[in-house]
Amino acid sequence: MERYLGEKTPKLGFGLMRLPRDKDDSSKADIEQIKAMVDKFIGAGFTYFDTAFAYGDSEVITREALVERYPRESYTLASKMNVWKGPLPEDAKAQFKKSLENTGAGYFDYYLLHSLQEGNYEKYGEFGLWDYVKELKAEGLVKNWGFSFHSGPELLDKLLTEHPDVDFIQLQVNYTDMDDPDVMSGANIEVAKKHNVPFVIMEPVKGGMLANPHESVRKIFEEYDPNASCASWAIRFAASIDGVITVLSGMSTLEQVEDNVSFMKDFKPLSEAEQEVIKKAQKAMSAIETIKCTNCRYCVDGCPMEIKIPDVFKLMNRYLMYNDLERAKNQYKRDELNASACIECGQCESVCPQSLNIIQYLKRSAEVLEE
Repeated sequence: MERYLGEKTPKLGFGLMRLPRDKDDSSKADIEQIKAMVDKFIGAGFTYFDTAFAYGDSEVITREALVERYPRESYTLASKMNVWKGPLPEDAKAQFKKSLENTGAGYFDYYLLHSLQEGNYEKYGEFGLWDYVKELKAEGLVKNWGFSFHSGPELLDKLLTEHPDVDFIQLQVNYTDMDDPDVMSGANIEVAKKHNVPFVIMEPVKGGMLANPHESVRKIFEEYDPNASCASWAIRFAASIDGVITVLSGMSTLEQVEDNVSFMKDFKPLSEAEQEVIKKAQKAMSAIETIKCTNCRYCVDGCPMEIKIPDVFKLMNRYLMYNDLERAKNQYKRDELNASACIECGQCESVCPQSLNIIQYLKRSAEVLEE
């Protein structure tokens, strides 16, 4: 396999994580809209799709909206296995077979060990999953194997040194996290380059936060180009980094797909002048204090009080970034959110890729948003 496997891959990938739900029944996907989104994406020449065993019904939706409707050779598909969905090695390994069954894809072009970080990386070794994915590749069931990563450069360097045969990795990168001490995107990129490992970028729009940033940031972009969306600046920034295979966008509407393909179809890296605009935006954004939640929702499934933690934080950030307390409170009440129900069990913090102090943030959110 060529080391820079992404040279011919379009620089925009479809993250099948935050897909639209049926208006009348949120337990079901809006499959017709998702099909239209897939059609628009492929019709514009893009091929990379990303799902995971942990993404609820995403793999099944992928089968219905993509796999059953397009020739297998016309797209590339990524999925992932994790160590938190079962206590035994067999539980993790069984995920691969189930993912193949869910998607009907026959094989995965990219397969990842999911969300490696300080609190879980040792378990991937204890479960024998590094060797397992190599076996899957030898059998032709996986074309390229790697891991997604949510920690700092020291651990990344350790993992890439211990596993020099990894084909690729997946990193959280956006223009606000390059020097963030919790995410350290810039330092992680340098480690990947040191090991000559190409990478997929996730969270380029930071869970949608950079699509509608603070007014001070939005003005900077609009002054330079009033016709470019804020999301376009975020995605083009990520796609302009050397070593990138593709940039995943977790698109939730057909309109988001249309916007993304409009500026990525004939992708051009940011110019020097545009890089300076990004630097101004970074400076403005760094002055704003927010909860750095990316809406991955790993914390939700195991919460004994069934608190929709990312939804709470989204409204809290609306207040912090826009000072729109009344609207945040109204939606908090309308959505029947209950941050004050937290019993401080810590389950949410144990699976949070961002290592957020969720318990303290929930307490503060309850103080601000509840009557």
